[in-house]
Amino acid sequence: MSTSGFFRWPAPLARMCTAPWGLGLRGTPALLAPGAAVTAVQMAGRRDHPALLPPLDERDLEEQFVKGHGPGGQATNKTSNCVVLKHIPSGIVVKCHQTRSVDQNRKLARIILQEKVDIFYNGENSLVYKEKREAEKKKQERKKRAKETLEKKKLLKELWESSKNVH
Repeated sequence: MSTSGFFRWPAPLARMCTAPWGLGLRGTPALLAPGAAVTAVQMAGRRDHPALLPPLDERDLEEQFVKGHGPGGQATNKTSNCVVLKHIPSGIVVKCHQTRSVDQNRKLARIILQEKVDIFYNGENSLVYKEKREAEKKKQERKKRAKETLEKKKLLKELWESSKNVH
């Protein structure tokens, strides 16, 4: 049951966070494994209620403003409205350039970083990971219902065909 293609996000959110693997994190949960972390990390930033997560301390953050990238030409490529936010204790880096506004990008970068830090420290117990599991369950239930409906339609069609042939 692979979920690697389950969640898709634009490039600014799909950045892999860097982690200081030399800090004794040998027993990291499977969520932080190189192949498995991508889906949960990509899901960061999709939450509607980031207030449920513990707040970040501003002293632990390092913020930079770099030139933008992507479509938009000169308007985005010459302005420094792309926010690069680093959480110093964990080494997680977030790069956000979703809007043209620096203030909105700062807010979005903090929300995304907050969720990535939650994934980093809590692993499978993080809110983002729990939501991902719930979404997988709902998808499986929808698939099961669709399969049952299709089987019922086939059976009904066979009954209709057989009753048509009898007359």
